[in-house]
Amino acid sequence: MIDQNLTRGIFLVLFALIFGVTAALNYPIGAFAHGGPGLFPVLISILLGLVGLALVIRSRFEQKVPMNFKLKNIGVIIGSLCCFAFVSEHVNMIVGIVLMVFIAAIAGTNYSWMRNVKVSIALVLIAFAFQRLLGLNLPLY
Repeated sequence: MIDQNLTRGIFLVLFALIFGVTAALNYPIGAFAHGGPGLFPVLISILLGLVGLALVIRSRFEQKVPMNFKLKNIGVIIGSLCCFAFVSEHVNMIVGIVLMVFIAAIAGTNYSWMRNVKVSIALVLIAFAFQRLLGLNLPLY
């Protein structure tokens, strides 16, 4: 039996290693005072790796949970990301974010339109913060 908690932890550690090493090798990291383009991805990869390591350690002390794949849910999540990309390109990113949240929620166990509205508002506010505070060129409207 494949342990779901252990698999999650190993996947996160591998994901963090792949992106962290790629960022460190391809982009200058710089220093904290003047960070280079590789600093942020490396720091996020380190944090993600620590979370993955914590999950691996925690899985040793918890009861094993069997791994099961729900291909429908995987397809729904991939479809929601594709819809986000398509709508963001052809309409605007706000509509893309809302559409992505409402489609991705279909993969969950209980659908709540009110929760989807709250998550959509939070993500749109984060996108506005990225646009205004970080100066990112996001096609929000």
